Amino acid sequence: MPNPKITYIGAGSSVFAARVITDLVATPGLDGGTFALVDLDAERLDLSRRITEKVVKVSGKDWEVQTSTDREELLPGTDYLINSIEVAGLACVEPDYEIPLKYGVDQCIGDTIGPGGIFKALRTGPDWLAIVADTQRLAPAAVVMNYTNPMSILTLAADRTTDLSVVGLCHSVQGTSRLLAGFLDVPYEELEWRCAGINHNAWFTKLAHDGQDLYPRLRELAVDPDFYEQEPVRFEAMLHLGAFVTESSGHFSEYVPYFRKRRDLLEKYTRPGYLGESGFYAHNWPYWREASARHVREMLHGDVPLEIDRGHEYASYIVEAIELDRPLEIYGNVSNGGLIENLPPGCVEVACRVDGQGLHPCQFGPLPEQLAALNRSHMAVHELVVQALLERDRDKAKLALMLDPLTAAVCSLEEISQLFDEMWAAERPYLAAFE
Repeated sequence: MPNPKITYIGAGSSVFAARVITDLVATPGLDGGTFALVDLDAERLDLSRRITEKVVKVSGKDWEVQTSTDREELLPGTDYLINSIEVAGLACVEPDYEIPLKYGVDQCIGDTIGPGGIFKALRTGPDWLAIVADTQRLAPAAVVMNYTNPMSILTLAADRTTDLSVVGLCHSVQGTSRLLAGFLDVPYEELEWRCAGINHNAWFTKLAHDGQDLYPRLRELAVDPDFYEQEPVRFEAMLHLGAFVTESSGHFSEYVPYFRKRRDLLEKYTRPGYLGESGFYAHNWPYWREASARHVREMLHGDVPLEIDRGHEYASYIVEAIELDRPLEIYGNVSNGGLIENLPPGCVEVACRVDGQGLHPCQFGPLPEQLAALNRSHMAVHELVVQALLERDRDKAKLALMLDPLTAAVCSLEEISQLFDEMWAAERPYLAAFE
């Protein structure tokens, strides 16, 4: 009987941790094992311990729950490591947004690419690489699943420094494929699709039903105002570039130079919330964080029902496939060893077969060139940031920002240099690894 040890680093991210743990507990055939929860914040860690113990109790399964603020205490024997750490998020979410805005760089989310994403990588990367090194030393057989953004940069950095099996996981592929099935009024299990690219910029190169191409129908829907308004940026990109992208309109608008570089374009293409609102993440994330903790407390107190159901995050499916040898396909962020032929070595998002022998990324072939070109522009940024992390090289991080598509569309080189220096000064207490 499988008895896996699953170590969760950053378990204080209470609602997300509870979601992933509930998925694992709800997995048929995974009837016991160990959850080892780690977080530096003892109070948030205790909240995660309590909700995990309640999930286990309600399920009636035989999972042991361990906790520690010291990962080295719990890493030995780990079969699967799940990472969702947040480094200096509360302290830096405002300068990540406000300082670039002074220079005209308007971000909606700003945690994966652009000034906000690059500085999040610089703050997070050193801690993440230390976690990876400790895992290599103490649990060399562990499968490492990274959920922390910036996904591509952190997953690539880990892969460059370890021979562990590392995969970056997101929910944009499975979420968008379901969205498209709804748009097209096709049962999800009958939708035929292919998708590949980089995280948050992967492209649906095939959409079909019973062998019939559905893109003509989707283009018809895209010019219907009722549909267009649901995803204005993504539909606009599809109409001109030929494929629907995996990330929300607001976040995707930061990846390309077309939608946020002028006030008139922001007014034309962006909408409130995840559809492109300026500073949406910066203005709301601190409150979401507290609301997350409050929601967990409500589940603990019985004010909100606790349901042991399984969601669509990939972590539990990976564990199920490996532990029980139940082959399946997920979409993961992995190193590109020729998987996408016209993208460089770096981190790509592709289909991966998972079975009792582990994860096996699948060959995709070439992307349409216009899509590959957009991906390559970001992979150059990823490469420079990874080099900056591995070499502790501040100048390479600045060069990365100079190549960022949105920042370069708005600012001169001199302005980008000044923007970077101002952000560095504001966040310097959290960049000690570069001193």
